[in-house]
Amino acid sequence: MPEITVNMAMGRTDEQKAGMMRDITTALVTHLGVVAEDVVIQINEAPLNNKMKGGKTFVERKAAQGK
Repeated sequence: MPEITVNMAMGRTDEQKAGMMRDITTALVTHLGVVAEDVVIQINEAPLNNKMKGGKTFVERKAAQGK
């Protein structure tokens, strides 16, 4: 039973996350030959102020994009 964990910043809709998980499931079924019912996917979401890239929090990065 493959288990996939996705770590990402908060901000996506439930529909976006469900679509991503369906696509991941399809990829595992196609490439690993597993049954979809055996695939487990978990999303861990971090608040934007708890995630950093390039020395700036995701809050700071989002603010800079808006300028």
